[in-house]
This record gives sequence, C-alpha cells and structure tokens, in this order.
Amino acid sequence: MWRTLSGGAGLWFTVRAMTTESVSTERRDDGVLVCHIDDGKANALSSDIIAGVLAAIDEAESDDSISALVIHGREGKFSAGFDLTVMRSGDVAAMSGLVSDGGELVRRLYGASVPVVAACTGHALAAGALVLLGCDVRVGADIDCKIGLNEVAIGMVLPDWAFTIAVARLSNRHLQRSVATARITDAVSAVDVGYLDEVVPAEQVLDTAVARAAEFAALHPGAYRGTVQKLRGDVLAAMADQIATDRAAGAIPTV
Repeated sequence: MWRTLSGGAGLWFTVRAMTTESVSTERRDDGVLVCHIDDGKANALSSDIIAGVLAAIDEAESDDSISALVIHGREGKFSAGFDLTVMRSGDVAAMSGLVSDGGELVRRLYGASVPVVAACTGHALAAGALVLLGCDVRVGADIDCKIGLNEVAIGMVLPDWAFTIAVARLSNRHLQRSVATARITDAVSAVDVGYLDEVVPAEQVLDTAVARAAEFAALHPGAYRGTVQKLRGDVLAAMADQIATDRAAGAIPTV
C-alpha cells in the first residue's frame, strides 16, 4: 500500500510497506526510487537484505516512471559486509550461497537499466564496499568511518566476481593495496581510491544522492541501457560466469 507524505519545501513523495524486514522503498516525485537499508545493527548483507535490494532493482527497472535508484544505508553504517552468523556457521553450502547471492546483487547493480546512486552513510566493509563498486555514483558521509576490502586481513580470498568488479572500478594506483593488502580508508580518501565519488556532510548525504539521481532523468532511457551494455558488457558477462561457477562448486575461496 502506498501513502503520500510531505517531505517539506513543497516536496511530496510516497512510501510503501517494507520490501523485506530490513529494506523499504520510497518513491520520490522526481522519478527517484530510494531503497533504504536498516537492520538496526551493522546492515550486514543477509539473505533478507539482498532479496530486498534485488526487489528494489526489479521495481526500478520495470516502472517507466522511475529514472534512477538510490541505495541508502542507516546512520553511520552503509554495510558491514556479509552476515557473519552465516559466514561463521561452518555451513559451507550456506556460506557459498550467500556469497554468490551477494555477487548477483553487485552484478545487478552494475548492470541495472537505470542509473544507481549510493548514499553511503558510513562504514562500508568487504561486501559493503563491493556494493559501492556496483553503483554508478557514490555519495559518502564526511564522518569517521572505514571503507574497503578487508578480506585478506581476516583470512579470506575474494571470489573471482569480486576481483572483476574491483579491477573495473578501483583506481589502478590503489588496486594492489586495496585488494591484496586489505587497505582500509576513510571517506575522503575513498574518493581517490575509487569507492566514492564525492563526500558531503552526513546530514546531506541522502538529499545529495537523490539530487544526483534526479539529474539522470534528462538521459534517454534506451540510450543509457545500450551504453551500459557496451561499456560494461564484458565485465557483467565475466561476473555472471564466475558467479555461476561458484554456485556450481558450492564452495568459497579459502587460504
């Protein structure tokens, strides 16, 4: 069910019920769909959150009135990576399934037929940082936070699909340190590394992200879709193959 609410300053938007337990969407009247992620904790990528964000992508891609999608974290925390209750469970099949589902989420974001803007509200580690790499434009909060791929530091090897998106999006100058030595950055440094595109005061993150998304309304939707496929088609195809291989193997990379 949709409800129309006032956002102040003459702006009206609509809100609907939770997509999943931790994910909700908000449709702005400027053609922007905002996907809010808030599990009340660290926004770890669980099956629930992944399903909710995938549903938001489906909604944005299937509705011609939506020109762009914004992915918004909770205050101070964008996403802490994969759900540790699964990753530490010892259930290899569950772990592999979650990592592959996360890969599909990042691939869907990177190949979405509408532009995707991240409103990075704070910490974005491991899979959380990979979600940033899947978004077209990344607006970060200028706060004390940690952003990066810390897998090597905690004894994990990035899956192939994660290497592929990291090579595609991170600065070549920082790729070695970011991936192989698990370098973690603050928000300001994350712009140079390639996780973010701009940093603004924390209270302006969502509004700035929505404004950037609204700018995409001037783009021709068909031309955008075609350009994305030409620009990213090889990366998207490689990620799809790598994710499928991981699912078939039912395992995760180990040291």
